[in-house]
Amino acid sequence: MRKFDYSFLDNGLLPTNLVNLTSVIYSLKTASNIRKDEFQKIFTELEKIAKVQSVKSSNAIEGIITSDKRIVEIVNQSSKPLNHNEAEIAGYRDALNKIHLEYNDLDFTEDTILKLHEIMMNYTAKETPEAIKQLVLAYMEARGNANINQLLLIPCVILDFLCIHPFSDGNGRISRLLSLLLLYKNEFDAGKYISFEEQINNMKGYYYDSLEQSSIGWEENKNNYVPFIENFLSTLYMCYKELDKRFNVVNSNKITKTARIEATILNSVVPISKAEICKILPDVSPTTVEAVLGKMIKEGSIIRIGEARSSKYLKKERKDN
Repeated sequence: MRKFDYSFLDNGLLPTNLVNLTSVIYSLKTASNIRKDEFQKIFTELEKIAKVQSVKSSNAIEGIITSDKRIVEIVNQSSKPLNHNEAEIAGYRDALNKIHLEYNDLDFTEDTILKLHEIMMNYTAKETPEAIKQLVLAYMEARGNANINQLLLIPCVILDFLCIHPFSDGNGRISRLLSLLLLYKNEFDAGKYISFEEQINNMKGYYYDSLEQSSIGWEENKNNYVPFIENFLSTLYMCYKELDKRFNVVNSNKITKTARIEATILNSVVPISKAEICKILPDVSPTTVEAVLGKMIKEGSIIRIGEARSSKYLKKERKDN
């Protein structure tokens, strides 16, 4: 019978690379928090972009897709879902919004797991198995241990949730929502501004490999959490590094306005409008943005979607010869 015990995190025998990676993430978190206090407008715009990317990527991992245009419309709630896939995408949007807005009031409990699943699937979730109750209790106990690093505890809990597999559908997406919830509650909020789910989707082969490796022997309490912890921390690290890069792009006075506009468009995985670019780069005039957009269209580096005021722009995919 599976037993949940995270006391191994308190024995000081974790691989050095994990300890070092954890230290780097804490340092990046501190730098991010300082910037966020000073540049709230920039972070607000990054959050809007990241939300679209998160909704798109977490569903894409499960093969639930629609067009980029429809993703934006669904996330912005300017259009209702038109089919089953879009209904599931809208459900993830609602569950993600709940975490973004209410994470301080939510805790890792059975009720929270059920509520998120109900919102996401848009129907009442089944009862979770006894194992979830034991998982919640084990997490609470480990959370109260001052010698256990919470950043190392979170991926262990997420792995166990995935191995329990409490729902007939939606376990992967719920695991990513719970990851964000536990990270936010421990003040690791890079996923608000750089999509945590997109980073997983970009390297999902490594994600699934680490999940498989850490799941071997799980039911006999013989599994090794380290591969999944390492993948989880690497994903969070990439979020912080990408946040650092994007902040420097939109806020740096050392590079030209043209280069900053170009980087903003080319880094966006969803179509972006001139108005959105102006919000991200408040010190750049709309006239300059329009001129750079025209140049990039002429060069063939981006494409225009829509007409007139509804126009949006996206990096042009280049086909290999």
